[in-house]
Amino acid sequence: MTNFLQNMAGMGGMTDQVIATDFLNSAKSGIRNTAFAITETASPELRAALREQLRSAVETHGLISDYMVSKGYYHPLDISEQSKVNLKAANTALNLSQQ
Repeated sequence: MTNFLQNMAGMGGMTDQVIATDFLNSAKSGIRNTAFAITETASPELRAALREQLRSAVETHGLISDYMVSKGYYHPLDISEQSKVNLKAANTALNLSQQ
C-alpha cells in the first residue's frame, strides 16, 4: 500500500509485517481461548464444534507462520535473527506512537 493510501486510511506506518504479526498473535490467542473453552464445555456437540474450530485455527496459524517465514518476518528456528526482528518491530511501534 502506498504511503498516500496508508495515510488516507489512517494507517500511517502499518506494514505487511505489522498486519501479519497482529494476525499471528490473534490466531494464537484464539487457539488458547478455544482450547480453554473445550475444557469447560459439558456438551459433546459443542465440544466437537470447538474441536473443529481449534483444528481450523491451528491450520490458519500454520499458514500465517509460513507466510511470515517466507517474507523474513518470522524466524522461529533462529533466536538471534528473531531478536533482531523483534527489536526492529519494537522500534517501529515506538516511532508510530510518536507520529
